[in-house]
Amino acid sequence: MASPNINLRDPAIYRIKRATHHNTGDKWCLYPMYTYAHPIEDALENITHSICTLEFEDQRPFYDWLLDKLAAGGLLARPLPQQIEFARLNLSYVVLSKRKLIQLVEEKHTDGWDDPRMPTLVGARRRGFTPEGFRRFAERIGVSKADSWIDMSILEECMREHLNETAPRRIAVLDPLKLIIDNYAEGQEEICQAPNHPQKPEWGKRPVPFAKDLWIEREDFTESPPKGFFRLFPGNMVRLRYGFVVKCIGAEKDAAGNVVAVHCEYLPETKSGTPGSDSVKVKGNIHWLSARHAYQAEVRLYDRLFADDSPGSGGRDFLADLNPASKTIIRAYLEPAVTEARAEERFQFERHGYFVADRVDSKPGAPVFNRAVTLKDSWAKGGK
Repeated sequence: MASPNINLRDPAIYRIKRATHHNTGDKWCLYPMYTYAHPIEDALENITHSICTLEFEDQRPFYDWLLDKLAAGGLLARPLPQQIEFARLNLSYVVLSKRKLIQLVEEKHTDGWDDPRMPTLVGARRRGFTPEGFRRFAERIGVSKADSWIDMSILEECMREHLNETAPRRIAVLDPLKLIIDNYAEGQEEICQAPNHPQKPEWGKRPVPFAKDLWIEREDFTESPPKGFFRLFPGNMVRLRYGFVVKCIGAEKDAAGNVVAVHCEYLPETKSGTPGSDSVKVKGNIHWLSARHAYQAEVRLYDRLFADDSPGSGGRDFLADLNPASKTIIRAYLEPAVTEARAEERFQFERHGYFVADRVDSKPGAPVFNRAVTLKDSWAKGGK
């Protein structure tokens, strides 16, 4: 009772509760307290180092005292476990409270525990995050006894770095606009060659079919280009990546005035990888897919679940900080090679980010893709 540590002054080790237990019925009415059971369980399970968060630091003297008394009485074998405390990981834009996570799932704010937006291992795996990326993250933030907040962008950057090294490249058009090459023969097609990884020539190249009608990104065309816009607009020339240089000659519009197709003419002597292909210099370079050969797939664009870096801070309801744009489902066009993707196979969709074939909903020959992370931090400078 004279101990300066209140945790050692006549500590409670059991509680008595005369109630029917859902597993053991009325067999027991004595239940050990956590602080008493914790060190004993560690010793019985041959734990060498019990890693705890800082709130257990005051309990360490009782942990050590109890184990030492039990070992002295011959009830436990030495060496005894050692408790070590460190600061818990606080990650911005995330809630880690089990109560709040259960609420997110039960109230269907997410699609279950393996929702790619959830901070769970099954969610991270379905998102396309990699073990190597998590190891890189752990090494980068280190271990500390000082409480601090780690920005989500650090975890995302670790994933980008690893996926950049390991993910083969593929072409995807997420917001398609038809591009018609007027001087390319109807029914004609040919093969262009695209590298599987620009920094790894040993990975080889893959064939990408080229034809008269193509899909391009809608943002790659404008009728009234702002300063510094080097992509398609009437009269301008760009290179279709891995393909030809084309010149924009006009666009078609629907009754509402929306552009529905862009018309171009191609320069046959400028095919990438052939002699003289660089005879025409252009500033713009855009990606494309043959409309005839492209695979239309469901693509899920996942983002951070919360729009505030500290959900629920200041006493407000954490649900008020949910990000309404955390999940967007689109129908996109992908190059035909991705139809062979296996569940959990990861790719970089050029210009868009890193994607993984969903491990639940993908079928042989018909993968569904989840975005793991964008190519760069879209949340920089205080918001999306």
